Parts: sequence; C-alpha cells; structure tokens
Amino acid sequence: MKDLRGVTWIIVAITVAALMLAGVILGTISIPALDAIRALFGYGDNTTVSIVRTLRLPRVLMGVLVGAGLAMSGAALQGTLRNPLAEPYLLGVSGGAAVGAVLAFAFGASAPALVAIAAFAGATSAVLLAMVVARAARSTRGDPRTLLMAGVIIGAFANAVIMVILANAPPNTIRGALWWMMGSLSDSDWPAIRWLALYLIVGGGALIAYAREIDLLALGEEAAAALGINVERSAQRAFFLAALIAAATVAAAGLIGFVGLIVPHIVRSLGVSRHRPLVLGSALIGAGLVVAADIVARTILPPGELPLGAITALLGVPFFLGQLRKIT
Repeated sequence: MKDLRGVTWIIVAITVAALMLAGVILGTISIPALDAIRALFGYGDNTTVSIVRTLRLPRVLMGVLVGAGLAMSGAALQGTLRNPLAEPYLLGVSGGAAVGAVLAFAFGASAPALVAIAAFAGATSAVLLAMVVARAARSTRGDPRTLLMAGVIIGAFANAVIMVILANAPPNTIRGALWWMMGSLSDSDWPAIRWLALYLIVGGGALIAYAREIDLLALGEEAAAALGINVERSAQRAFFLAALIAAATVAAAGLIGFVGLIVPHIVRSLGVSRHRPLVLGSALIGAGLVVAADIVARTILPPGELPLGAITALLGVPFFLGQLRKIT
C-alpha cells in the first residue's frame, strides 16, 4: 500500500510538472515545447525568450504559489474547525483580505509587501468576525453550517465595503479592481513572486511544524485538551497562519475561490489523513489545479481571457453542493 501511494505521488508530481510546462507553451501564441525549454535557459530568438521568461514563466510560478497557498490554508482550516466545507473563500477570509488590499490601493500603497500586510490585517479581521458571529449562534466548531453562514455574511459585508471604497474611483481603477477581485495571474511579476514565496515559506512551514496540533484539534476539543494541548491557543495559531497564507495569495492574484475546499478532499481520497502530509500533498495538487485553471482561462476564448476565479468557481460550486449534501 505504501509503495502504491509512493507511485501515486510520483505521478501527481510529474503531472504538475507537465502542467507547468504546458503553461509556458500555451497561450495566444503557442510555442513549441523544445523552443520553450531552450528559452527558459535564455536560448533562442529574443521574442520567444521574452515571452517565456518575462510573461509566461512568472505567471506559471505565481499560479503554483497561489494554488499551493490556498490549498494549504484550506487543509488547515478544515482540520482545525472539523468542518469539511471550510476554506478561505467561503469563510470570508479571502473577502476580508480583499478589503485590506483595496484599502491599500486606495491610499496609494502598491508595493507587494505593503499590500500583503494590509490584506493580512483584513483577513485576520474577517476570521475574528466570523468567529464572533458563530459564537453568537452558540457554535464555533460544532455545526459546519453555522460557521459557513457566518463566512457568507462576512464575505457579503466585505463586498459591500469594497463597493463603497470604489464608489467614487475613476472608471479605469474600478475596472482594474473588479478584474483583480475576480482573480487573475495576468499581472504576475518577479517581485510579487518573491514576496508571496516568502509568505508561503513562513506560513506554510509553520503549518507543517504545528501539524500535530491540527491532528489533535481534528479529534474534537475535549479529546485535544485531554491529550495535553491548549485548544484555544492552538486553534488561534492555526487560524492566524491560514489567514496569513490566504491573505498573501489574495494580495498577489485577487479572489480565487474553492481551491482550498476541493484540494484537501482530493488528497484525503488518496489515503492521507494526518495533517503534515495532507498540507504538503495539498500544496502540490493545489499548485497543479491553479496552473491548469489558468491555462483554461487564457486559452479557451483567444485572444480574450476569462477571470481565473470564474474557472475555479465552475469547478468548486458543484463540488461544494456535493459536500453540503453529505452533511445535511
């Protein structure tokens, strides 16, 4: 069985690598595979090298980081809350991060680091508000539907705040903000990639380090306390780290929903239950999912481009309804 799992993950890794190569090859102008590989190392005609190294490679790498981050955040939230429907987008975490990022833009902050900090402040506020609403209904980690409704409320409130912020903005700013809110990798560049990678290394590394605590939280509050952990402190730490990672992805690529919902379930279906391998496996499959969705978004209606968030929603909504049916 372990050998079979090892082969499965080798196949998954090869598939993700193939998707990354496809992301470099495919686009409005398709590039032969060998030419694309040579261009990655700076060889070939200047136009091909420029397209590959300046436009497509940053976009693919950003997709890898965004997918990994959202999937890791979703895996942590589902385990901590014992909620199969938990994920940053549905819990309002991404919406709160979007408010923070839009506020940063409104005040003239465009540096990736500052936008990510503002997004994290918004995401943390959204987590706290969702927990307050859930507590008011006398349920924090008990009924999955209660926290889900709290997240929907926070997400709707976040959208309203964003609309107020953009009410008197110039038309070009509004169009750009709306496109960003729907999720896109089109503005990916190397500084943003470096900052997002830093946030993922810090936040994702901490999630992996504290994965045993999430394993215990997934057993229930009483069981976790009996096994010697401080339930509130461990849960808050997991929320903090999940919010940090989700906020960084929103600051980099806008609102991309349902990745954090779908991917952890896929990894569990491969026989993974403990959260350290679950978080790592989710990062790998999440990376492949977002890269694949971005390929579809920019090739299905050339020369136009669909919002990346719309593609992931088309996948995620039916999946969400199927999971919701299981718990009702």
